[in-house]
Amino acid sequence: MCGSTKAAAVPVVPDSEGTDSNPFSLEALAVFMFRVLQRVNHPGNLDKASPNAGYVLLMFYHLYDGKSRREFENELYERFGSLVKMPLLKPDRAPLPDAVKAILDEGISLFKMHRSRHGRAEPSKGSYAKEWAQWEQRLRATLFGNADHLNSIQVPFDYAVKAVLEQLKAVAKGDLKTPDTGKRKFGNIMFAAVRLTPPDILGLLRKVAEKDTAVDSFVNKIRLEDNLTKVHVTLAHKRGHGVSAVASYGIYQHQEVPVSFNALYYTDKMAALEAQLGAVNDEPINSRNEWPHATLWTAPGVTPKEANMLPQLASEGKAERVPIDPPITISGVVDFY
Repeated sequence: MCGSTKAAAVPVVPDSEGTDSNPFSLEALAVFMFRVLQRVNHPGNLDKASPNAGYVLLMFYHLYDGKSRREFENELYERFGSLVKMPLLKPDRAPLPDAVKAILDEGISLFKMHRSRHGRAEPSKGSYAKEWAQWEQRLRATLFGNADHLNSIQVPFDYAVKAVLEQLKAVAKGDLKTPDTGKRKFGNIMFAAVRLTPPDILGLLRKVAEKDTAVDSFVNKIRLEDNLTKVHVTLAHKRGHGVSAVASYGIYQHQEVPVSFNALYYTDKMAALEAQLGAVNDEPINSRNEWPHATLWTAPGVTPKEANMLPQLASEGKAERVPIDPPITISGVVDFY
């Protein structure tokens, strides 16, 4: 809130389903580009006369790269306490034409290559200058060639304005309830995980050991039945993935989720089960770890985090990998630690 005027900031963002790694969908990006390329006399020169309009829009789009829609909205709620969503696309719209999707995918790939090699340098000054110029021309031709579709999927402007005004009034009156993102109450939490019960895991291992004498010997040698007191599949860790990533699982807390195990990895220093997570109410639960797994045991001096190296060690012949075929599924519960 402003100290002198007592005015409060309220973020207003276009509504969008987003993707797994961006709060805005490709359809939204296409509409944004289409609108910009119809503007004239823009104060910032971002209009139809700009030779790099497509590149600039991609730059804006990638400001949020790596964030899902839920993470994006949660951060805004945490920072401002409210959020106004501006309607953008009709819910009953037709799919994005393949040609439009292809030109956007091409631009995103080109942007990533340019950024990797040249950072924030203008596209005309990098080694991809020719490719950028050609892409900008094809972008315009493709978007205007699909103008009927892009116009048809947008909600009427008057409707969007009315919806925003109504939400702003609700915020001013205190009628717009702020959802609990879970970030505050999980401030001291280190990670989110699917909690599993040791008896279920031990039962699974017995089935594997019945078919593999080496596994049976290993499990008995490390006295796993005596030492396995806690077991989980990490979903996100505050240090590695950020507070928002951990908090995003708050809506699933205490919900059951099926976990399928398809392989056992072990060395003389650690052991883990490879995991594949199921869904809660038809919504997939995905781990932020590159290799979702449940660590079963580590030798003294070995941290549980080192179990992440087991697939690499197995590929180098330094760890055993025992397939579990068919996979065995166990029910777990989403929780925080």
